[in-house]
Amino acid sequence: MRELVMTFKDKMSKNSMLLACIGILYLWFGMLKFFPGVSPAETIAMDTIHELTLGLLRPKVSLILLAIWETGLGLLLIFGLLNRFAILLALVHMILTFTPFLFFPELTFTQAPFGLTLLGQYIMKNIVFLGLLVFLLDKERKKKEV
Repeated sequence: MRELVMTFKDKMSKNSMLLACIGILYLWFGMLKFFPGVSPAETIAMDTIHELTLGLLRPKVSLILLAIWETGLGLLLIFGLLNRFAILLALVHMILTFTPFLFFPELTFTQAPFGLTLLGQYIMKNIVFLGLLVFLLDKERKKKEV
């Protein structure tokens, strides 16, 4: 078993491993959204998309579209396909995950701007992914230049 893990590790760069780890989270959270009532982010996701689209999308349709986006993105990142495109899609998604702070401050803050609710903390952790994605996008850009 150890040989199998070492072979896998040798074949993957550190950047690929980071992308795959982010991809696993995207796949996991995206898959949850296909099953009503399973994702803890379901309600805030539907409410946020409703605000972002000015109510043009029905909530259940918006949730399915988000599930497709996140799941597809997860698969791209896990399998290392279209890395630059996938990272850009993930960056857009990550930036949009912060919009509940603007639309629903009563749900995200106990005392603005520093006191966060559990939902606010759930969203704020995305800053780590945002930083990693910017780092990985820079690495992808440099790889293209070589």
